[in-house]
Amino acid sequence: MPTHTVQLRRFCMARSGDKGDAVDISLFAPDEATFQLLREAVTADRVNGFFADMAKGPTKRYELPNLLALKFVVQGALGGGAAGSLRSDNLGKAYGANLLHMTVEMPADLLAQCPDMRHPDSRGP
Repeated sequence: MPTHTVQLRRFCMARSGDKGDAVDISLFAPDEATFQLLREAVTADRVNGFFADMAKGPTKRYELPNLLALKFVVQGALGGGAAGSLRSDNLGKAYGANLLHMTVEMPADLLAQCPDMRHPDSRGP
């Protein structure tokens, strides 16, 4: 079966925030089949590697199947947290949007069924 390399932003939504020096990122799938793909493709190690330049601690993943979501807690990612950081961004708020740039291999038939979150009125590759 053919696959496509696609960014998560194409078919997922994300939300993130900060707590101390940790960032909390939730990744939401549009349906059960896509959630199963995310469970396989988006691991804690992969997320930690994706943020390797910023994350200095481990990443833990939690599965929330009733919400079709994966939650990642990335330790040591905020330069000490809001009070101790020299970063000028919104600290943890930007991590969710950044994670949506990660790519996964998705079967063509599954991609064709997913809403395109970049253009919610469209479907397909």
